[in-house]
Amino acid sequence: MKLPILFSRPLLNLLMLSLIACGLLQLSACDSNSEPIGEGSVSGHHEFFTDITLTDQNGQKVSLASLKGKPALVDFIYTTCPGPCLVLTSRMKAIADQLGPQASSKVSFISITVDPEHDTPAGLRAYAKEQGADRAGWIFLTGSPADVERAMGALQLKRQREADGSVDHVLEFFLIGADGIAQKQYLANEVNAAKIAGDLREAASG
Repeated sequence: MKLPILFSRPLLNLLMLSLIACGLLQLSACDSNSEPIGEGSVSGHHEFFTDITLTDQNGQKVSLASLKGKPALVDFIYTTCPGPCLVLTSRMKAIADQLGPQASSKVSFISITVDPEHDTPAGLRAYAKEQGADRAGWIFLTGSPADVERAMGALQLKRQREADGSVDHVLEFFLIGADGIAQKQYLANEVNAAKIAGDLREAASG
């Protein structure tokens, strides 16, 4: 059973090289014939859709509790990230593409910044547009550092900074059930877009 992983800079550099070698456009596992070995159930009973209120890319307040009712795929990014966040967003987009244009009515995609001190709603909106992620059903969230940390804590994550001020990355996706409970997690460097899309369809039909 895998636990959420935060990557320090030395390990992150090695992982970045691996991700780049696999190719940013190859939005699945490096070996597309294998299942993503990073997949696993999130341990314990972790409710993510709580009363935490954040702000979306359009400047609107969003209570995570208000998102109950349909499953969601969640990741954590920041707009000045040197590379891994672009991979996360690109792979999240591939999963959305697998679900098709009607996905927004059944599934939510949620990207939360880990650098709320700098990522404003306008900055997140620009990032979403640049990455082709400005689509219905996909929200980018920022907020006070304390509220972002509360949201991360619901998934057993802790926000950390390096000595140079850079932010440690969370290179995982999290599948949240319609009831708000975290169900699965996936390592970003082993993403199988079709498989995760299938998991989301199953969660939506349940």
